Amino acid sequence: MPYRSIRGRIRYSSHEPERFGEERGREYFSITQQADGTDVLQAHCEIDDAPSVTRDIVQALRHSDSAPLDCSVRLTVGDKFEGTGWFRFTDKLAECETFNQRDGRITQRMELEAPVQWMQCHPIAGDGLLMRLYDLSQGPGKQHFPNMMLSSPDHRGATGPMLFKMGFSLVYVGETEITVEAGTFHARHFQVTDTAADLPEEHPPYNVWVTADDDYILLRAEVGGYMQTHYELAELDYFAAQDGKTEASKPAVETPA
Repeated sequence: MPYRSIRGRIRYSSHEPERFGEERGREYFSITQQADGTDVLQAHCEIDDAPSVTRDIVQALRHSDSAPLDCSVRLTVGDKFEGTGWFRFTDKLAECETFNQRDGRITQRMELEAPVQWMQCHPIAGDGLLMRLYDLSQGPGKQHFPNMMLSSPDHRGATGPMLFKMGFSLVYVGETEITVEAGTFHARHFQVTDTAADLPEEHPPYNVWVTADDDYILLRAEVGGYMQTHYELAELDYFAAQDGKTEASKPAVETPA
């Protein structure tokens, strides 16, 4: 069966004045676009700042709208095992089986009045796919999404994993051209807002730039407030497979005409 694979690396750095530009982590990701309309995101995430975080996730979602199907998460915090879990979603049910250091074994089953619109497992590459929820036909503006789930309400995703329900808004600023380590791209600029109502602590202002195409590959992200963190696409490759053969399907970077 044919499929398309997008693979890349994201560099995490600090924007704090005393360590501006210093690398503070990294993420290796792949997105496999399958013939049945499913995207599978795999991500290995490393945060060096103490307590260090290592996160491995495998997440399946619908390509058309990024609605979650299932995912697994494993966390190491401060070089010690923190937790592991498996999640599954239907139109009427969200469920998980997890184990973590604080709570032990957890089984959750949530009856839903409406399908979950997004499952945030905290890889930065996933923040690009999240922007697919915004209805671009409405033009620039703000749209609210009340039916979201997190694997951790911690801003670094360093607790759990377990189901945490919340809602927030996406703001579409518009299209622009940006240059990152991986190249120069035509991009869409979004912001994540209105997190205060559900999170233990409101997430600082968050700006996200993604490719201006159907892939929604994260190019750059910036978090303000007390975090002052920066994320930038450092490497990008595309592959397509069909009839048992795999080959590069398009240039790794887009450059100005």
